[in-house]
Parts: sequence; structure tokens; C-alpha cells
Amino acid sequence: MKSVAESKKSQNIAEYLIYMYQMEDLIRSYQGDRAEMDRFVVSKYPVPEDEKIDISSWFADLSNQMKTEAIIDKGHLSELNKLVNELAEIHWKLLKTDATYFETYSKAKPHILEAIVQAEGNPLGNEIQICLNGIYGLLLLRLLGKEVSGEQLKSAEAFGKVLSFLSLIYKNED
Repeated sequence: MKSVAESKKSQNIAEYLIYMYQMEDLIRSYQGDRAEMDRFVVSKYPVPEDEKIDISSWFADLSNQMKTEAIIDKGHLSELNKLVNELAEIHWKLLKTDATYFETYSKAKPHILEAIVQAEGNPLGNEIQICLNGIYGLLLLRLLGKEVSGEQLKSAEAFGKVLSFLSLIYKNED
């Protein structure tokens, strides 16, 4: 798990963020109970026992961080919020300096505005957080076997292009 997260973080920061949101939700589904996570999650991984110990430890560390930051019920780890804000800073800079990015963003903007309307004017975060939430929401719908509308697919595609562009810039700036 840790190696998957580290790989995603170095290769595609948006994928890393979405992966970590999944891990936060997985931990929440077990209320951060390490024994339960070991029994129902870690034990199912097809890896040697020593790797299971590392995975268990990684989940325990994440769970402890979530408890320390008081986000065991909702929210995201401060490290993840910091990364989203870094992507937002790149976003705002590129809007002023990069015509290709501006065009990519312009295609996503109506979907971002629609997300704000659906959130009744109280979106959870900046435009980049909205894009991440849109992609993550689509992923959750698919995992739950729910129907995905054409409009949801269009918005996710537009959000994905924005996030891919930002991830590439982020990786090259690192």
C-alpha cells in the first residue's frame, strides 16, 4: 500500500490524492480499528506475511494521523489538503500564463460551476478540489455498481484533463 501510494505520488499527484481519499474512506469504514482492518483487509492481500505487517503498519499510521487530525469521520489529511492547495496555485498561475491550460480549464469550467450549484453554493474547497471530488465521486459510483449518467462522464472527463495537465506540471516542477 505504501509503495503504491509512493509510486502514485511520484508519477501522478492527482491519482495519488484520489488513491489516498480511497484509503481514508477504507479506514473510516472500519472506524480506524486496526484489528478489523487487519482481519478484513490486510489479511486478504496476496503478499508474503512480512509485507502484510508493513501494510498493517501503514494503515495504522494513517489511522492514527486521521485520529490526531480529527478527521476520522470526514475530511482529508492535512498533507493531502496541502497538495491540493499546491495544485490550485499551479492552476491559478497557468490560467494567466498558459493558453493550452486555459482552453483545457474552459472546457471543465461549466462542470465546475454545475458542481457549485449542486452544492448549493457551498462547495467543499477550491476548483481543483471540486475536480478531484468529481473524479472520486464517479469512482465511488462505479464501485457501488450505480448508474453513471452521460453528463457525469462528461464532467469527469473534463475534470480528468485538468487534473492530468496539473499533475504533469507538478511532476516537472518537483
